[in-house]
Amino acid sequence: MAASSPIKCRPLANFHPTVWGYHFLSYTPEITNQEKVEVDEYKETTRKMLVEAPEGSEQKLVLIDTMQRLGVAYHFNNEIETSIQNIFDASQQNDDNLYVVSLRFRLVRQQGHYMSSNVFKKFTEQDGKFKEMLTNDVKGLLSLYEASHLRVRDEEILEEALTFTTTHLKSIVSNLSNNSLKVEVTEALSQPIRMTLARMGARKYISIYEINDAHNYLLLKFAKLDFNMLQKFHQRELSELTRWWKDLDFENKYPYARDRLVECYFWILGVYFEPKYSRARKMMTKVLKMTSIIDDTFDAYATFDELVTFNDAIQRWDANATDSIPLYMRPAYQALLDIYSEMEQVLSKDGILDRVYYAKYEMKKLVRAYFKEAQWLNDANYIPKYEEHLENSLVSAAYMMTSTTSLIGMEEFISKDTFEWLMDEPLIVRASSLISRAMDDIVGHEDEQERGHVASIIECYMKEYGASKQETYIKFQKEVTNAWKDINKELFRPTEVPMFVLERVLNFARVIDTLYKEEDGYTNAKGKLKNMINSILTESVKI
Repeated sequence: MAASSPIKCRPLANFHPTVWGYHFLSYTPEITNQEKVEVDEYKETTRKMLVEAPEGSEQKLVLIDTMQRLGVAYHFNNEIETSIQNIFDASQQNDDNLYVVSLRFRLVRQQGHYMSSNVFKKFTEQDGKFKEMLTNDVKGLLSLYEASHLRVRDEEILEEALTFTTTHLKSIVSNLSNNSLKVEVTEALSQPIRMTLARMGARKYISIYEINDAHNYLLLKFAKLDFNMLQKFHQRELSELTRWWKDLDFENKYPYARDRLVECYFWILGVYFEPKYSRARKMMTKVLKMTSIIDDTFDAYATFDELVTFNDAIQRWDANATDSIPLYMRPAYQALLDIYSEMEQVLSKDGILDRVYYAKYEMKKLVRAYFKEAQWLNDANYIPKYEEHLENSLVSAAYMMTSTTSLIGMEEFISKDTFEWLMDEPLIVRASSLISRAMDDIVGHEDEQERGHVASIIECYMKEYGASKQETYIKFQKEVTNAWKDINKELFRPTEVPMFVLERVLNFARVIDTLYKEEDGYTNAKGKLKNMINSILTESVKI
């Protein structure tokens, strides 16, 4: 990538154009008073149902699980918190029902309480294998399968549980006569609850729950009404963001970049969907969209000399630096500064202006990591060692930046100590970054090599250790599995920072699992991601 030959250095990446265009510009649905009243009535009925279910009973466990999976649990955070605290404190472990024991274990761990995996010992033989008779209990197997995804490192019994349940569920799923259970098992094998985005999970589970003969009609109706009301709320936000995007006209100014505004919004919707986080969501979507353009400018278009000036301007973070960068880069640079200025204006009213410092710090750090990769590519003789590459690419995966920036617009009190803790790259953030980096590189590194990108961690590892591509994939898939275990462990109380901060990091990891499982769903947004966006943001649930 010699800087002296700029013409040769303009490899247009040929990303497909936007799927959505300005589709959502016209979406400004009103939420009627009648809808609000109806949802509120169902909400109170559901709250009563939850409060009246006997503490610690199977009925209460099933109710909480159903509410969480139908996507309405956010209305009852305090009641659920109290119930699960009581279940945890009581920890009555004399059940012989695999379904109930597994469900209780999963709900308690999901809430951040450490419950020992020894509760499953009674279901194993002397040799540690699970009893064969359990294979007849499909509900129990499925419940145990879901519970095993909350394991941490060195929990052998849960490793065994995962292998045992996966093997048996795969072998019986096609013969299941119960249709609702069949769909549920199929979905679980494709993506367990632990890795599922809240809105995607709700949309799918509403359909599964509806065909379950034992469903609670009121709860189902409430979930449908609430889903549609939230969808309208999200459509209005996306309409505002589309207006912002259209006014920038970056589709024409940056034809080499991925035009993916709606996909960025979907990404952030995976991180927080609740109405109270509207401000945070809009800020974060803009930041993510600009990050995507900056990433593509580094990877797909600019010459090295241009990147030197661009990186320097971002490190200076000063409107006067605009003159030092090439003309075509100026609108993007200005838009980036504007987004953070707008944050400062909004947050200064609430006396939390100091948060923006941390957002800028992380963005500068991210761009330095992009620049480091550009330097490696520019120096044709330099091949970074795997460890050096990994350290840099954990930053360039962008999840350190997003973990911090996603908090900036949130309503909750967040202390300076929390932001400082994030700056220190804690384990949960590194684990989420590793999942992002490894899953992205596994599905995308060959395309990127063709486009002349810097070697990924996949190539670096293969070269340094003489490993085959297949061996390298297996190694990184194992790293991803271990990173999930680290995330699970970091969510156990007492936590270093508030739970809602850690949940953002968990949700970012879930987005990667959703978008990058078999393909780069963000870059190739015509396939499964288009269908997901349709189901969450355009098609309402039939009441």
